[in-house]
Amino acid sequence: MPRYRLTLEYDGGPYHGYQAQGPGLPSVQGALETAIFNFCGERIRLQAAGRTDTGVHATGQVVHADLEKDWPARTVRNALNAHLVHEAVSVLDAQVAEGDWHARFSATERRYLYRILNRPAPPALERGKVWHVRKPLDVEAMHAAAQVLVGHHDFTTFRDLQCQAKSPMKTLDHAAVARVGEEVHLTFASRSFLHRQVRSMTGTLAEVGTGRWTRADVKAALDARDRTACGPVAPAHGLYLTDVGY
Repeated sequence: MPRYRLTLEYDGGPYHGYQAQGPGLPSVQGALETAIFNFCGERIRLQAAGRTDTGVHATGQVVHADLEKDWPARTVRNALNAHLVHEAVSVLDAQVAEGDWHARFSATERRYLYRILNRPAPPALERGKVWHVRKPLDVEAMHAAAQVLVGHHDFTTFRDLQCQAKSPMKTLDHAAVARVGEEVHLTFASRSFLHRQVRSMTGTLAEVGTGRWTRADVKAALDARDRTACGPVAPAHGLYLTDVGY
């Protein structure tokens, strides 16, 4: 039974997250599993590198599908895209996986991008794709404060109360903030993240950007190991899962 590695791009706006939620609640997983059934008649359960929340987008989500027939990878990609034509999901690439490769358990790094549109005027074309912050942001201060979060820490402060992870201990390998035209981009990389950790860190760093918080305040919030010490949580629609490393 061949295993296919699929790289996905999707707009999270129409979906209740990546994971299948049940009847009446559209999901990325549900859309793709339906496309697979319409393609080859198989009802399977996909495995994904990560479960993005409602409204979160992806440009590099990775999943795997075990199919009974040995199809050419290009055929799988093209057929699935044909059956996804009315969905906000695209299969960018399909490959036959080697050995015991697993979309989730073989992953060594996950990368996220958060996009902030930092200008007085709200978005028209990018509505639902960026977080609009009118007040000018101090990108240098945000980047300096982000370095406080890099390393192995107890991230309880930046962990959603409904998070099901066994431990709040995580290692953040990379955090950076840069201005790109009218946007401010925050990038984060780690082997794994807690539920809403990236959005929680982003909202806190935005407080630094507006001058309401300092780098020292971010350090104090991290050290508090207390969810109530977190800044506002950034909205889902500015967040993108951009890459999974193996």
